[in-house]
Amino acid sequence: MKFPLYFSKKIAFSKDNKNNLSRIIIFIGRLSVALGIIVSLITVSVGFGSKEAIKLRMADFSGHINIKSKRSNSSYDSSVLDRTGLDLKKIRANPDVATAQNYVSVSGILRNEHNFAGVVMKGIGKDFDHERFKKFIVKGNTPKVTEDGYNNGVVISEKIASDLHLGVKDSIVAIFSKQNQQPLYRNFEVIGIYKTDIKMIDDQFILGDINHARKILDMEKNDVGGIDIFLKDVNDIEKETPEIDRSVGLKNYTEKATEKYPQIVDWINIFDNNIAVIIVIMLSVVIINIVMVLLILIIERTNSIGLLKTLGASNGQIRTLFIYYTLLIMVPGLIFGNLIGFTLLGLQKIFSIIKLNPENYYISTVPVDLNPLIPVVISAGILLVSAFAMIFPSYLISKISPVKSIKYT
Repeated sequence: MKFPLYFSKKIAFSKDNKNNLSRIIIFIGRLSVALGIIVSLITVSVGFGSKEAIKLRMADFSGHINIKSKRSNSSYDSSVLDRTGLDLKKIRANPDVATAQNYVSVSGILRNEHNFAGVVMKGIGKDFDHERFKKFIVKGNTPKVTEDGYNNGVVISEKIASDLHLGVKDSIVAIFSKQNQQPLYRNFEVIGIYKTDIKMIDDQFILGDINHARKILDMEKNDVGGIDIFLKDVNDIEKETPEIDRSVGLKNYTEKATEKYPQIVDWINIFDNNIAVIIVIMLSVVIINIVMVLLILIIERTNSIGLLKTLGASNGQIRTLFIYYTLLIMVPGLIFGNLIGFTLLGLQKIFSIIKLNPENYYISTVPVDLNPLIPVVISAGILLVSAFAMIFPSYLISKISPVKSIKYT
């Protein structure tokens, strides 16, 4: 074992070191490292967790990638998807694609004696992924559509249910307008209530039978207004969109979930800036404290430095010794910081202790990412940066004269 590392371990873990000043200095150093680790760990874990949770909620409701007709306009009423050049078999065969489901959407109004609400009914077919949608269901179930005949069951959001004083098994009248024709009235039964916590979805979308939507828009039996593509990994949206776009035909186009709700995506991207700022601040605090610990330890052990120089140790060896010494002091702080931080995050993950206002944050509880690589990377980063930061102040050792330092022992 090299001399600097061996000697630094001896003095760092020595039981004979009972100097009050040393104990205070070491305690402050370890406390600053522990607090830095805890804050950094919580910031990164919550930041990554929030980004993933919001992105999943946004994409799992409306599809990671949508295929639409180029004839579609800014309204919510679907245009018939052109089948020419659309290779749905190839899209479904893509190993990164989980499911693909047809839909037709149409705008209308729900009305009863209590209130009214403008809605978009998303007509779903027999290929609808009920299992994926379960995470949003608060009460009831999703409608089982066979596409033979009409299913009058609809799923509405908790927000719409509250505004219209509706519950499961209640009836509601829907009104749909048709160009140059009398409005169409449909009587639906509420069979389920969902909640995504994303205001722009919960305020307007309901799920119903695709055949009702086709009938309202005068579509043929097999016509669809669009296809929702769900990927196995939501983070593959950017990578897979060009590949899927080559199989949709010239008269259709693909739309990413990130393009459908750009304001949410912009809000998600703010997390990256916040994480970076907090990490830089905490890293700066840790480095300043550790450098101060190093300088005080050097001053306190001036006699030892003089003795080591007298015995033939070079300035470089002694500098390395004190850098190792300070880094070893940090180790308990790193361990306890990670334990405390991960415990707090685990409690939040299991019990959802801290709640959020979904109108402002798009999620109702603080999500966390318990990826074990996060504490490893943060701890390694703090150790590495601290080691480099201590190189310059350690040059103070070269100014210490062995004759003068030993003279006053």
